[in-house]
Amino acid sequence: MDQMLLRRLRSEVADAVSRQRREDADSGLPPMSSEDERQYARAVIARVIEAHARAEISAGRTPPDTLEESELADGIHAALYGVGRLQPLLDDPEVENIDINGCDDVFVGYADGEERKLPPIADSDDELIELVQVLAAHSGLTSRPFDTANPQLDLRLPDGSRLSAVMGVTQRPSLSIRRARLSRVSLDLLVDNGTLSPDLAAFLSAAVRARKNIMIAGATNAGKTTLLRALANEIEPHERLITVERALELGLGEFADLHPNVVAFEERLPNSEGRGYIGMADLVRRSLRMNPSRVIVGEVLGDEIVTMLNAMSQGNDGSLSTIHANSSLEVFNRICTYAIQSAERLPADATMMLIAGAIDFVVFVQRRNDYADGGTLRRMVTSVREVNGVDGRVLSSEVFAEGHDGAVPAAAISCLDELVRVGYQPASFHQGVH
Repeated sequence: MDQMLLRRLRSEVADAVSRQRREDADSGLPPMSSEDERQYARAVIARVIEAHARAEISAGRTPPDTLEESELADGIHAALYGVGRLQPLLDDPEVENIDINGCDDVFVGYADGEERKLPPIADSDDELIELVQVLAAHSGLTSRPFDTANPQLDLRLPDGSRLSAVMGVTQRPSLSIRRARLSRVSLDLLVDNGTLSPDLAAFLSAAVRARKNIMIAGATNAGKTTLLRALANEIEPHERLITVERALELGLGEFADLHPNVVAFEERLPNSEGRGYIGMADLVRRSLRMNPSRVIVGEVLGDEIVTMLNAMSQGNDGSLSTIHANSSLEVFNRICTYAIQSAERLPADATMMLIAGAIDFVVFVQRRNDYADGGTLRRMVTSVREVNGVDGRVLSSEVFAEGHDGAVPAAAISCLDELVRVGYQPASFHQGVH
């Protein structure tokens, strides 16, 4: 596709849409909804391409054929409201991560662990910034700025992928996209790809059905969100789910057959005057007033931890969340660190008491890339820790520990009777506390 032609026609369409916005405002009409604007842009794109074809004929040149016109229309629309030249990468089912360190420095990670450098996705860094700005304006619940005054951005792309971008604080604008390759994911699928053993999948399914509070831990890109989706998809359709996230990512409401009753909360950033901010802790508190069957916090990163643990320990059973940690045992120290930095300034001993009353299980998922050694990229759950109480520290037992190929039963499960009542039939379990 002729990128210069694409940019010229895109500019014409953008100008026409902007004029229509101004005319509507001058006439006192309400602004077009996002969907209405996209439909209007489609009509403008058709007119602009038709005018281009007539101009080509008048100049004695061959106009674009039907296929070329269709590709051009899709390209203009993607440049305005989509992801431009990123689209082929997002359409590739084998692409897992996309890292862009400037418009012409593009690295792609594939599902088998291969890393590859690819051609530019924009002609300049300014065009790359403009692409991100378009995405920020049309993704998520509210428009998000991306400029020198707001140099950081996190958002969910229309396909569910997660984008993180920075500018001004790096030599060149940079962004990372983590693909949502497994949005409609199940525990059975994770068994098939080696993340879980059949017995561990049965245990986790029973823990969800028994309304146990579960925190999923792991490093960046370990597969925490995918596992969270799989656990959430074990929840019965009649339950009302409230999700709380910094940037929408889970997308549980997209599958009405699995979850017909979902409310997704997204943190709202302050406006240019510093007003309107609604943080994660506020949203967790608000979620408790929305008659939830369960509250799911996409990722715990800060002061929302105390509010969330209080909610878990006060009758909101069956909650799910994720947290960054390097082991299942480290989760408790990580929570204490967040809690002492929160508005409540909760000391470690109080936090450990709160953990003991709020969290039932910690599930640790690990990412291993053996591609360079002839292997492949694997994600697997290597540890499940049950919280047993508190005595100066959080008492826990590792009920599933790392084996040769994932987690295997390692200690007695103290709430086993509750899991059996909801259908769990353990393959085996052993006595012992670690």
